[in-house]
Amino acid sequence: MSLADRDRARGLIYGLALGDALGWPVEFMELPQILSKYGRGGISEPPNPALYTDDTQMSAAVAEALIEAGQRDLDVLMGAVARKFIGWKQDPITPTRAPGATSIRGVNALERGASWRESGVRDSKGCGACMRVAPVGYLYQGDTGRLQSIARAQGTLTHRHPTADAACIGAAYLIKLALDNVEPAEYPERLMRFAGGHAPEFDDAIERVAPVLDWADGEAALRTIGPTRGGGWTAEEAVAMALYCVMRHPNDYPSAVRLAANISGDSDSVASIAGGILGARLGTRAIPAEWVARLENREYLTDLADRLAAKKMQMLAMAAQATAARIA
Repeated sequence: MSLADRDRARGLIYGLALGDALGWPVEFMELPQILSKYGRGGISEPPNPALYTDDTQMSAAVAEALIEAGQRDLDVLMGAVARKFIGWKQDPITPTRAPGATSIRGVNALERGASWRESGVRDSKGCGACMRVAPVGYLYQGDTGRLQSIARAQGTLTHRHPTADAACIGAAYLIKLALDNVEPAEYPERLMRFAGGHAPEFDDAIERVAPVLDWADGEAALRTIGPTRGGGWTAEEAVAMALYCVMRHPNDYPSAVRLAANISGDSDSVASIAGGILGARLGTRAIPAEWVARLENREYLTDLADRLAAKKMQMLAMAAQATAARIA
C-alpha cells in the first residue's frame, strides 16, 4: 500500500467525520439562530472533542463490512452490512447520536429476520442511505459496475425509493471522481451520465446546481438547490447541496464544509458528504491538523481508513492475478 493510497483513505474518513462533527451542533437550528449564536460566519470549526453522529457511525459500519466481505457476492456482502448495522443500533452510544428514524426502522426489520432486500422502509428517500456510502466509492473506484450495485444495495437495507437509490449511486460515484482527480467543474455532467435517469427528483436536483454556481450569495444558492425545510433532509437534496459546496470550494476543505454546515437544513449530513468528497480529492493535507487532533475516536478511524486502503490493494492484486491466470 502506497502512502498516497493510505492518505486518500484517511482523507476520506477524516473528511466525512469532521464535516459531520462540524454540522451536528447546528443540525436542528435555523440559519438565523446559527448566526446569532456563532457570529456572522456561522459555525467555523468542530467543537473539542469533535463528536460525530450516525452519519459517521454508519459509514464506518459500511467500511467494516467492505473490509470483511468486499470481494464476495452481493448477498454475502449485504449480510455483512446487515450485521454491522445491527451492531451499530445495539451500541449504547447510538441513541445519543441522532440516529435517523428510517434507519432504525430498517435495522429493526433486519433484527427480526427480514431479508436485506425487504428490510428497508418503502418509499423513504431520506438522506440516511446516501450519507454513509462514501466507502463504497473508495473501494470500487475501478469497478463502476460493483460501485453501482453495492451503493444501491447498501441503501436498500433501510431506504427503498428510486430517488434514494440514485442518490446512493451518485454519492459513491462522486468519491470515485474525486479519487480519479477529475476536475470538480466536470462533476455534474459526469454524474448525470452515470447516475442520471434512475429518478427524476435526483436529476432535477443535480440540474439545479450549475445555474447557481456563480451567485454571490451561497446561502440563496443552497436554498434554491435544496428548498425542502432548509434543504438536505432528502437524499437528492443532500447530494446536490454537497456537490455545490465542493464545486464552490474545490481546493478548500474548511470553506466547503463550513458552507455546507451553515444551513437551516440537515447540516451534518450535507457537510459530511461534502467533506468526504474533498477529503478523497485532496487528502489529509487539506484538513486542518487541529481539527483532526480533536476528532473523536481518531485512532480507530485512522486504523479503519488504513484497513480499507489495504483491502483495496488486496482486491486489486487478486483481480490482477485472475486476469493473468486467464491470459495464461
